[in-house]
Amino acid sequence: MQPSVGRIVHYVSYGTPGGEYTSQCRAAIITAVEPSEGSGTLADMNGEERVSLAVLNPTGMFFNQGCRHSEGAKTGGTWHWPERV
Repeated sequence: MQPSVGRIVHYVSYGTPGGEYTSQCRAAIITAVEPSEGSGTLADMNGEERVSLAVLNPTGMFFNQGCRHSEGAKTGGTWHWPERV
């Protein structure tokens, strides 16, 4: 799948260093897709798709730019396509 503006994805929150809050998947909307330098593709130099997101949290929204795509190990600060349920 290709990321595009307006698509719904999951953003993985970082959680807190002390573990009070764990890393969680949050709903997010793609607000921009970043092409790699000079290539015009949707991937950066490492083949990772980077997007800007409007992240929807239970307590409010925040905006994040340059989020890496991750399908495997869902680490904080990355996005992935929602799992099929």
